[in-house]
Amino acid sequence: MKHINFYLDFISPYAYLAFEKLPEALLGCSYSVRYQPILFAGLLKHHGHKGPAEIAPKRDWTYRKVLWLARQSGVALQLPTRHPFNPLALLRLALACGEGGSANRYVCEALFRHVWLGGGDAEDGPRLQALSAQLMPARDVTGDPVKRELKANTDAALAKGIFGVPTFELDGRLFWGLDALPMLRAYLDGDAWFDQNWDTVAQVR
Repeated sequence: MKHINFYLDFISPYAYLAFEKLPEALLGCSYSVRYQPILFAGLLKHHGHKGPAEIAPKRDWTYRKVLWLARQSGVALQLPTRHPFNPLALLRLALACGEGGSANRYVCEALFRHVWLGGGDAEDGPRLQALSAQLMPARDVTGDPVKRELKANTDAALAKGIFGVPTFELDGRLFWGLDALPMLRAYLDGDAWFDQNWDTVAQVR
């Protein structure tokens, strides 16, 4: 059985679509998944990048594209009333429901759908309270241990060279983006291409 680390932030519609499509994309493969919430904004700051929603023309295109991709993929998706938003409360809630810096699939599903279904405000107080009551976190969402876990997750992701979400880590190799799911599947299937080509990019100068 192969082990996949899935790095995600609930602010990302691509992470949501990848989360929903992962079981179908890897159907028949032997694998386990560890869902690791990280702060996408921390990656952007570290690498000196702007997020897609921070560039006006790219923002509009991104929303159109994800709506199209959702339609093509058969995944329900409605844009939230405000985006980008501050995802810290959601990320910390996910970690407070888990342990060791990870969250289970049920919790991640509830958090993703809180953002990307219904067209609501992801930061709305009553909605967040209802979500927390549903998930019943075992730890204090605002406590220092949870905050430290999120920072540690993000720092560890940066140390591995992760620059965006969703990213899948498998055997030390990183697969970035929704469109990397077929590539991830091919790797799990033992495609010889990876041994022949994976490291050749380092030769480009």
